[in-house]
Amino acid sequence: MRILCLLVALATLLAGCGAQEVWAPQSELDRVRYVDDGPAELTLITVLNAGSGNGAHSALLINASERVIFDPAGTFGHPAIPERNDLIYGVSPAIERAFVDYHARITYDVQIQRLTVSRETAERAFRLAQRAGPVPKANCTRALAKLLRELPGFEHVRMSFYPNKLADDFAQIPGVRSVFIEDDDPDLKSIEAVEALADLPAVQPSR
Repeated sequence: MRILCLLVALATLLAGCGAQEVWAPQSELDRVRYVDDGPAELTLITVLNAGSGNGAHSALLINASERVIFDPAGTFGHPAIPERNDLIYGVSPAIERAFVDYHARITYDVQIQRLTVSRETAERAFRLAQRAGPVPKANCTRALAKLLRELPGFEHVRMSFYPNKLADDFAQIPGVRSVFIEDDDPDLKSIEAVEALADLPAVQPSR
């Protein structure tokens, strides 16, 4: 009986570890599709605890045939920004700024590492990101490491749960340009702040 109870408890725990499916309709993706004329890029975004410097979250901005952010197990979102299983679509410069500012606050800094890659590499990253989610909580860095390891030139990336390690491995690639962002905004970022930064329509309260 004790073994049976343990098995039931384990099954319940595993069921709770599944990530929630989010699947925006194709019409929404088509509506917001954003194409950037610049070079193909992969941009690693790492959120760091401002006090300890420890990594708290990782995301990947992909500039391929369209501009998206793979935000595994992330909390950023807005009804006007379509998402499919942790992949955010329609990432204009305004949406990118909103994404970064949403994470940068008095308690968290943001490190941005940009790398120009071939069109083929960026497109492969985009296709892999389309199949990678949804990602369970606390697995953001591991999901990104798995994706990057399948790209040419990223074979050295270690499988890890720690954002700092992924950022260190990414920095080893020649050509990476890094920016460090600090912000004294309050710890809690509201949906209204995202709307203002990205010029989005206000969310109407439900009746």
